[in-house]
Amino acid sequence: MGLIITVILLVLLTSATFYLIGIYNRLVAVKHNVSKAWSNIDVLLKQRHDELPKLVDTAKQYMSYEQETLVQVINARNQVEDARQEGDAKKVGHAEEQLRGGMGQLLALAEEYPDLKADESFQQLQSRISELENQIADRREFYNASVNTNNIRIEQFPDVLIANLMNFKAFDLLEFQESEKQDHNLSALFGN
Repeated sequence: MGLIITVILLVLLTSATFYLIGIYNRLVAVKHNVSKAWSNIDVLLKQRHDELPKLVDTAKQYMSYEQETLVQVINARNQVEDARQEGDAKKVGHAEEQLRGGMGQLLALAEEYPDLKADESFQQLQSRISELENQIADRREFYNASVNTNNIRIEQFPDVLIANLMNFKAFDLLEFQESEKQDHNLSALFGN
């Protein structure tokens, strides 16, 4: 009888151990998915960071009186880069809002310069940056889904026990300010 109880206890202990190892491994996988999603955004932000000076330089050739807007775009670009290097999703979200506002102004002002609008280099850069913006939006959605999965898992029972024991942390969502989500008044942008 003692042997059967010992075998049952060993089976239960082994099962519990494998169950806890499984929880730990799933938490690690979710955490690494968040890191991978952030890396995907990071690559796109870096690519856009490299393209923006080319766009501004092309615009400078035509827009000699619009230096304030060009400086605003470059400053916002640098803020995004700094936040990106820190890996701080909240700072990236705020800096992105500033950059998108500056880019909106730059593209609206470009409408006033027919030679700039017709410039093939400007058109290609504008198209490339627009493509990168769309990719960033897609990656942001994947990143936020990964963060949400991680944050839920580390709060659910019994995962919370392993998460607290092994110091798993919640991540911040990559969010943009309310003003970024609102519809833009295109008439105001184009001075109509």
